[in-house]
Amino acid sequence: MWLVIIIIIVLLILSSVKQINEYERGIKFSFGKFTEVMQPGWRLVIPIFQSYKKVDIRTKAVDVPEQDAITKDNVSIKINAVIYYKIFDASKAILAVENYYYAVGQLAQTTMRNIVGAVSLDELLVDREKISSEICKVIDEATDPWGVKVENVELKDVALPEEMKRVIAKVAEAEREKMAVITKAAGEVEASENLAKAARTMSESAGALHLRTLATINDISSDQSNTVVFAIPIEILRAFENNPVAGKAIVDKITKK
Repeated sequence: MWLVIIIIIVLLILSSVKQINEYERGIKFSFGKFTEVMQPGWRLVIPIFQSYKKVDIRTKAVDVPEQDAITKDNVSIKINAVIYYKIFDASKAILAVENYYYAVGQLAQTTMRNIVGAVSLDELLVDREKISSEICKVIDEATDPWGVKVENVELKDVALPEEMKRVIAKVAEAEREKMAVITKAAGEVEASENLAKAARTMSESAGALHLRTLATINDISSDQSNTVVFAIPIEILRAFENNPVAGKAIVDKITKK
């Protein structure tokens, strides 16, 4: 008889020992009332009189399903995100909310639609990090009474309607054409300034135009064309006003070449 009693007691003790892992916390209830938060290790929970629930305190990633939203400038989009959060108070996560995992997901969806509806499409596309921070801040404040700490929110994708994609593509193309025209105009202005500077330098230097003409003749001498027409600066002709014979000889030589 004593042996049976001892066996029953041993089995009762063994069934009362519960293991809490390092990444978990245990919420113990005695006669239905919250008693304590059990730390990692082997803990004693008396059957019938006591019960417990485990809470995982590791960081969790919640994939928020794709949501339909309308921006401030009335553009319909689809947006989804990922929320990273962890439990900092295991007792609140069990006592203050029925299902914290489901509650955080629903709150994230509502908050994301509200904040997206308060910004324009351009702001959403350009300031994505800023909007993610705003969503994170709002959700973190709302989940604080649940013992939940929202660490980060990342917007994964912003899906635009096909007609809006075409409009944005046309705007981008027009912007590129605008920059090309501006760059070309700036190049022409710079080139004209350099040409004007070169013309002033040649006009102020004696013989500069003559040297330029000779260089041009040398460049086209390798061309296989039968006829080459070029303009002779008036300065060259003036140089032979007093010596027409020498001038005629040079012209004949150039013509033969």
